Amino acid sequence: MGLFSKLFGPSDLQIQLEAVYVPMLQTRTGMTSLQAQSAFRDLYRQAENEAKKEGTINLPINLGDVFLKKESSNQAIKSMLTKIRKDGVRDEDVRWWGNRHELDRQMMMQVDNFFKLALFTKLREKNGLSVEEARKEVKKYHPIYGAPDNPNVPHDDDRHLPFELKDRINVYIQNRTQTDPVKLKQELLESSSFNALIRKEIKMGNI
Repeated sequence: MGLFSKLFGPSDLQIQLEAVYVPMLQTRTGMTSLQAQSAFRDLYRQAENEAKKEGTINLPINLGDVFLKKESSNQAIKSMLTKIRKDGVRDEDVRWWGNRHELDRQMMMQVDNFFKLALFTKLREKNGLSVEEARKEVKKYHPIYGAPDNPNVPHDDDRHLPFELKDRINVYIQNRTQTDPVKLKQELLESSSFNALIRKEIKMGNI
């Protein structure tokens, strides 16, 4: 989707993102085409509002390249990249995440939140889990992204993963679910969270 950001403006980007996310919503939730389109529009509106609220909607689409170019001379950028590199982020990950339109990034976050909330609601309403139990289960079966050094979350292997790793993690999940889903499920059961398993796999060179 990064290519969309370079070829199209935001209004055309919305069309391109709709072509990606509507089928995804249909496949993963069983929504009809109309329901998925409506859900996409709601999520896109939320993405726009969030980008405007954060003041990031007009960020340049070569931000990843800018960060890497200025890393050696800008202490703030160097500090930020040093922190996420500790979690296995590479230069190509910085470019993958940074060199796209902000609404592209925001949509990934909104869609992630959508699926996590859907699972949380199911666990609460259909499985009868408590709020804390449901939260633990969501963390078991969903990667949780954010600032790894967020002071409001524990600083252990369950802490947030950098967004820059999202593409590599998606590829890893797809490969594992296709080749050894039973073993993946067992490893998740034995892990404190999906994030902990991801960190273990990164250290082993599997991601």
